[in-house]
Amino acid sequence: MGKQLIPPERGEVQEIALREALEERYLAYALSTIMHRALPDARDGLKPVHRRILYGMRLLRLDPGTALKKSAKIVGDVMGNFHPHGDQAIYDALVRLAQDFSSRFPLVDGQGNFGNIDGDNPAAMRYTEARMTEVARLLLDGIDEDAADFRPSYDGQSEEPVVLPAAFPNLLANGSQGIAVGMATSIPPHNAAELCEAALHLIDNPNARSRTLLKYVPGPDFPTGGLIVDPRAEIAEAYTTGRGSFRVRARWSQEDTGRGTWVAVVTEIPWLVQKSRLVERMAELINEKKLPLVADVRDESAEDIRLVIEPRARTVDPALMMESLFKLTELESRIPLNMNVLIKGRVPRVIGLAEALREWLDHRRDVLVRRSNYRLKQIGNRLEVLGGYLIAYLNLDRVIKIIRTEDEPKPVLIKAFKLSDVQADAILNMRLRNLRKLEEMEIRKEDKGLRAEKKTIEELLKSEKKQWETIADQIKELREKFGRKTPLGKRRTDFAEAPEHDEAAIEEAMVVREPITVVLSDKGWVRALRGHVEDLANVAFKQDDKLKLSFFAETTSKLMMFATNGRFYTLEASKLPGGRGHGEPVRLFIDLEQEGDIVTMFPFQGGRKFLVASHQGRGFLVSEDEVLGTTRKGKQVLNVKAPDEAVAVAVVEGEQVASIGENRKMVIFPIEQLPEMARGSGVRLQRYKDGGLSDVKTFNGAEGLGWTDTAGRAFSLTLKELADWRGNRADAGRLAPKGFPRSNKFR
Repeated sequence: MGKQLIPPERGEVQEIALREALEERYLAYALSTIMHRALPDARDGLKPVHRRILYGMRLLRLDPGTALKKSAKIVGDVMGNFHPHGDQAIYDALVRLAQDFSSRFPLVDGQGNFGNIDGDNPAAMRYTEARMTEVARLLLDGIDEDAADFRPSYDGQSEEPVVLPAAFPNLLANGSQGIAVGMATSIPPHNAAELCEAALHLIDNPNARSRTLLKYVPGPDFPTGGLIVDPRAEIAEAYTTGRGSFRVRARWSQEDTGRGTWVAVVTEIPWLVQKSRLVERMAELINEKKLPLVADVRDESAEDIRLVIEPRARTVDPALMMESLFKLTELESRIPLNMNVLIKGRVPRVIGLAEALREWLDHRRDVLVRRSNYRLKQIGNRLEVLGGYLIAYLNLDRVIKIIRTEDEPKPVLIKAFKLSDVQADAILNMRLRNLRKLEEMEIRKEDKGLRAEKKTIEELLKSEKKQWETIADQIKELREKFGRKTPLGKRRTDFAEAPEHDEAAIEEAMVVREPITVVLSDKGWVRALRGHVEDLANVAFKQDDKLKLSFFAETTSKLMMFATNGRFYTLEASKLPGGRGHGEPVRLFIDLEQEGDIVTMFPFQGGRKFLVASHQGRGFLVSEDEVLGTTRKGKQVLNVKAPDEAVAVAVVEGEQVASIGENRKMVIFPIEQLPEMARGSGVRLQRYKDGGLSDVKTFNGAEGLGWTDTAGRAFSLTLKELADWRGNRADAGRLAPKGFPRSNKFR
């Protein structure tokens, strides 16, 4: 027994409904995650952890060009002062800001092992060093000039910025990934110079829409390059709504290796794909014979990426080989766009491209106004001090006399010269060397310069037009700094159209074409034996199970299954388990209810017609191409209601239909009496007093109707000999001819 809980005194117990308590607590947790962890602020594009890291580095004076400091020191300061969470979480965030393959414009300049594109972990924080990059400096520019609001840190001992001044369009330039509660964000990186051009257009045309801005920002620009192969219309739709995705492919080229041979060389891979895992996956697929056009893959990367892919033969089509790789590996990746951000740091909302830039521009204007007001205040304070100095110069002898003779010179000075408290302090704190004549001239010069600056700032604050002109000038400077001709600003991701290939050719390129024998057991276990196996006597089955049917096919075949629920299912032969064990239940591949069963299974050929029939003797004709299903749910063709079920499917091979019931009565009628449909309940084939349909078959009248009895003897009757059984559909028929098998099946 544990320690006994002592209930509180009477009157202290408060009853709360469990639902209310849970709702309140869960909502608090959800809000905390959304606002203080997972979603970026639309203004500076940062989550709290990144903002705290940058501000912590600022306090450590880790500006670009200064000496680096240990990452452990940075993480310790950030954790102790601002971010009371795990040190590893902070270090992981710091590392990501430093990785040039993760961040398009890294905010941290790291020295040491910060991980690599293969997915290897960075060194421990005690071994690595870091400082800020120029981009991070721009984000913090003006933080000491009242450019942003501050709030108390978690322990109230210090203050942290609510948002950074952000002189760089970080939200879109570096992107952001995050999963909150009930919502997520996924913003890919973009090109800074293009964002600057779009922002300048937005300053001139405040009501410009996202579609218009695509002239300047055609799409994302990933750190690892690659090619975006989406249609322009889809990209425009994604940027307008703030939701969508980008299909990114690796960049590759064909290299001749002499004597007609060649290799494909991949030099850029999609963003956030680990190269080592990609190579492993490709090697696995080659071993599993799922990439028959590829012989080998080698990683010859050094500083740059270089994956060499060897074709199986020189006659292989390079584009088709790469298409099979794009389909099965992360050489093609879908990168989502979900621009879910915090507007004004408070409200989560999905926004489009134009609104994202608008938020940044409005923030830049707020920062400009705040910094201008701060500077005005500074100028006012300095002018007040300079005014005091000038009074002291004009009355130097008297000031010196007061200071020398008075016990408390400050109030006497204030009274004598009508000085302010600040001016009096400034005079009393003045050094003797400042009394020389030259200093007076410098003060007058400084005073004049400050008054001119004050006038300029006041004019700026009065005119919204001048404010936007100033912001435009700042953005133009930024565009020059990260222009398309600079190593960091140059666009890395290009746009292309995915080549059109025949789907069947791609499917075939992904499977080695080999003969197989498909075996289906009575209890629905399926497998594929290698080669065409005639004798299945040695094939083992589970206890109480036996062979239901088998047929020859190829690994590239599509397999058709007709089930008792009237549905046709399609299965890729290449996905069947091998013949070593007992196979796997067919229900692993298709959605077939427990009471359902497989009627028959055969390889798809295309172009044929089938006669499908139910136990109650209803059926119709259907085209083979119509019944091809693409999903696990299959395709409903014959509508049946319990207790009725589908029992037969026959390939149309002639103009006559033979139908036999469980009562052994048979009827033959012309096939033209049956309708051809894509789906339905069908029409009556044969009428029964008791039981139902056993089997159906179509045959050519000229060749007659044939069957094999249980002893293996072949029988055949001409149309003339079948005169007694010929009639119309829905007839009851007559007892089957002599020698018809006891199984009541035509096969």
